[in-house]
Amino acid sequence: MSLQLRRWFRQLEPRVLASLNGPLLSRWRPWLDRHDVFSFSRNPLALGVAIGMFCGLIPGPLQVAGTALLCVWWRGNVIAGALATVYTNPLTIVPLYALAFRIGQWVLPGNHVLPPLDGGGNGQWALNLAHWVQAMGWPLVVGLPILGLVLAVLAWLLIQALWLMPLYQRLWRRRKFARARL
Repeated sequence: MSLQLRRWFRQLEPRVLASLNGPLLSRWRPWLDRHDVFSFSRNPLALGVAIGMFCGLIPGPLQVAGTALLCVWWRGNVIAGALATVYTNPLTIVPLYALAFRIGQWVLPGNHVLPPLDGGGNGQWALNLAHWVQAMGWPLVVGLPILGLVLAVLAWLLIQALWLMPLYQRLWRRRKFARARL
């Protein structure tokens, strides 16, 4: 499975690099090529996904922009980073922010109570969600970066493990074969 994914990424890379010749990115191509922003090798890919997981908790439309800036700065894959931000959507944002609040509540001293989410039924769910996030205060402000770092580290480790799985499988088979010969 992992080997097929790696082959797919290697086939995808030339097409992505060819798109750099377009009118929008052609003058930035030397700089972008040098910084592995569109490289689908193990480290830029894992770093891009980790950055995307971290920036996925940024509110609103700034997720992809923040991911792109950090990927360019830290030489991560922008495409993988932008795709990794998809884990936050209207269905998952409430549980993620509640978890971040609990983490912040655990870290900060004092007693902090999670405010109730008012459904209201008035058709203004986005406004109600914004008021709920604002009412969370400091526990959310502290919990979001911690949750983002934990998700980023877990994503980085997962990508590294998936990428190296064929190597570990070959080593395991060789070791098993060598023991069988003895």
